[in-house]
Amino acid sequence: MHQRISLLALFSTADTPHFGSRRFLQALRFVVASAPALLQGKGSRAFGFKVVCPGPDFAMLAKAVLSLGLWLQFAAGQNTPERGPQPSASNSEGDLLFLLDSSGSVSYYEFSRVKEFMWDLVQPFTFGPRDVQTSIIHISTTPTMEFPFDRYLSSGTLQQAIRDTQQLMGDTNTGKALSYAKEKFFSDEAGARPDVPKVLVWVTDGFSTDDISEPMQLLKDMGVTVFIVSTGRGSYLELSAAASQPPEKHLYFVDVDDLPIITKELRDAILDVIQANRLHAVDITSSSFRLMWPKLLSQETGYYTLEYAPIDDLARKRTKQVSGAHTSLMLSNLAPETTYEVALIPESNVHYFPPQTTRVTTLAEETSPAQVLISESGPYSFHVSWAPTLDSVISYQILYGPLPGNSVKLLEVDGEHNSTVVENLAPNTTYLVTVTAVYKSGKEKSLSAKACTQEEGSKVRHLRFEDMGPNTLKASWDSADGKVLGYRVRCRRQTGPSSVISVSPQIHSVILTDLASGTTNKVCVKPMYKNQPGKRLCRMVHMQPATEAQGYKHRQRA
Repeated sequence: MHQRISLLALFSTADTPHFGSRRFLQALRFVVASAPALLQGKGSRAFGFKVVCPGPDFAMLAKAVLSLGLWLQFAAGQNTPERGPQPSASNSEGDLLFLLDSSGSVSYYEFSRVKEFMWDLVQPFTFGPRDVQTSIIHISTTPTMEFPFDRYLSSGTLQQAIRDTQQLMGDTNTGKALSYAKEKFFSDEAGARPDVPKVLVWVTDGFSTDDISEPMQLLKDMGVTVFIVSTGRGSYLELSAAASQPPEKHLYFVDVDDLPIITKELRDAILDVIQANRLHAVDITSSSFRLMWPKLLSQETGYYTLEYAPIDDLARKRTKQVSGAHTSLMLSNLAPETTYEVALIPESNVHYFPPQTTRVTTLAEETSPAQVLISESGPYSFHVSWAPTLDSVISYQILYGPLPGNSVKLLEVDGEHNSTVVENLAPNTTYLVTVTAVYKSGKEKSLSAKACTQEEGSKVRHLRFEDMGPNTLKASWDSADGKVLGYRVRCRRQTGPSSVISVSPQIHSVILTDLASGTTNKVCVKPMYKNQPGKRLCRMVHMQPATEAQGYKHRQRA
């Protein structure tokens, strides 16, 4: 009965674990870790859940549990995400320390898989003295720092350093390694930085030969956020007390082959720490950006002073003050492609908060117009539009004239608009159109495009019909004006299918057949031009019934 209760404690909850979730993996590891003890008829403790087996009567249940565990491991493996390029995780600043179990209790295979996991975890980060810095401390008989925080400040060099990390073997003295980490986390010699978030990621197989509770608590008391990834059979109660709170966000149980399943979730949790506690910029443009920072003060407890200046001209420092209730501020009227040094100074009447600094580079100035579009072209006009529209533009000038020629006309458009209609043009003519943006600074930028007006539409004249025998007519017309490319004749019969006949510009008549007697049919002739069709001319034609005298009647239909 005890086994049944313990299993239900993991699986029978309101939110059933799914493949790849942390609770699913905890359940999976629990089943696999408990099965050998069940088979031997002994008690076992896995992840803090006690399983009591009074004797061999439970052997059949134990075998079923082991089978279930193996099947769950297989199923989890089918859902392991594939590795690939990750989106960049910028606007982050912090010292990230991996506490790596390098002792003899870890196999070479497990050690190599953990190294792959470490690189996958940090790959999207931006590394640098004002971004993320990373280091590794080995857990062994004597703790060792693989490299200081500030040694590898690019993705390529850090990846190679992680690959080159060698296992030390020795004892699993995790407590010593944690005390050593406390010294290095706040050491200038180790490349650590003051006043940035500190994150510790401890990857363990669950065993330690010395006490970890006191040095771990000291780390957390000093503001270090602790994440623990257990790939073995560590005690859930011990590890949940060691990790930062709540353990649901900071403690992970996973088989070493399934580490990729938790990579994104753990990375997002780390980002919550190193992004939420720093001054950073968003909505960056060529002339502005928005500063955001964590809530440190209130309306009653103080105010913030913001100082900013170009890094190559700090004498141009500007200062703004906002109340303690604010957590963001938009800075505008900035120079394009310029790096600004920004400092946030919390002025509190209750506690001391250290200043926070960041550097923000504005984007290159957008140029307008970047594209010019001609549309809705007719014989006498066309539509001109351009993009983008910028706040820094006060007006646009549109110059246009026929090609070839030296006649130019000017239109002026307000800077808030991005289109206009050019009118009173000559048909079938090519024009050169130049759109010039006039900036507030006095600068001007231009872009040109060609536009063609369409040929003036014309219609045929004098559409007439001639009886050519039973059910047959000849339709004739006079030629249309202009450079006609051909004619299109459409006959819509009252009974029977409609037909369309296209003829060359030299042909001015067609024969229409299958016009049933007693029916009224519609015949239209339309001239075709290079840029557009001309206007059609239509007639209604009535075929006399067979009993009446042969012939037809027709009338004009506009």
